[in-house]
Amino acid sequence: MTPCPHTPCDPFMCLLSPTPNNFTILNRPHHSLLTSFVRMKMGKLLGFLLLFSSLCIGFVSADWNILNQKRKNGVGSSLKNYCESWRINVELNNIRGFEVVPEECVEYIKKYMTSSQYKADSERAIEEVILYLSHCCTLEGDGKDAWIFDVDDTLLSTVPYYKKHGFGGRKLNATSLEAWMGESKAPALEHTFKLFHDIKDRGLKIFLISSRKETLRSPTVDNLIKAGYHGWTNLVLRGLEDEFMEVQSYKSKARQHLTSQGYRIWGIIGDQWSSFEGPPTAKRTFKLPNSIYYLA
Repeated sequence: MTPCPHTPCDPFMCLLSPTPNNFTILNRPHHSLLTSFVRMKMGKLLGFLLLFSSLCIGFVSADWNILNQKRKNGVGSSLKNYCESWRINVELNNIRGFEVVPEECVEYIKKYMTSSQYKADSERAIEEVILYLSHCCTLEGDGKDAWIFDVDDTLLSTVPYYKKHGFGGRKLNATSLEAWMGESKAPALEHTFKLFHDIKDRGLKIFLISSRKETLRSPTVDNLIKAGYHGWTNLVLRGLEDEFMEVQSYKSKARQHLTSQGYRIWGIIGDQWSSFEGPPTAKRTFKLPNSIYYLA
């Protein structure tokens, strides 16, 4: 046998070296052992690779299904959540000064403002007013106990107008809205209609403070009477000197005038935060839902 040209630490290299006599060695039992060893290792490696491949395919398939599911269900759900969050933050007075409802949320706001949920939310606010009046108010009975109502979307609904004019998705056309108000066709809001008469029957003086212009006094009074409201003490509208004031400042000024006459304002109910902000404040204020428009 020809001596192995490799070092003693390379026996396998010796076995595989292409020397003439090594072909004899390859036929010996060592070769069989080596072949079995290599086949065993290759078999295990192949099995591992097959298992790994199947797992990868499974994971990819699962991920693909999840992504598909998100595409099918996630977008609609996310839009609904976004619009609901937008509406809630309008009610919380976190979102202020918006001129239009976000385009993607117009349909959602429309559905809410014409839904049983809107009615339920409004009625819940009215229940809190009744609870407050029943437990917290000891009226003096001297004719100076007062309550303030807003008019639009508190006593009268402008929803019929906005149904035909983009439901908050378009910038307000004041001329168009005032022309509609001049027709005296706004329906009463059922929940506040009952509250109005309940408060009147308790002996409080009712003041209506509206951001409508003084030029709309006649059609506004006609509309209120047609809708079933009567017996209020005064209807305050914006005169020429008030038209350039912010709504909040104008309504604050109107309340100051009442308190200067000795009136105690037990409460205010309205659909806009500008009906409550600024001094003097009432003992309690109650906000009705409205996310169609914002009056500052």
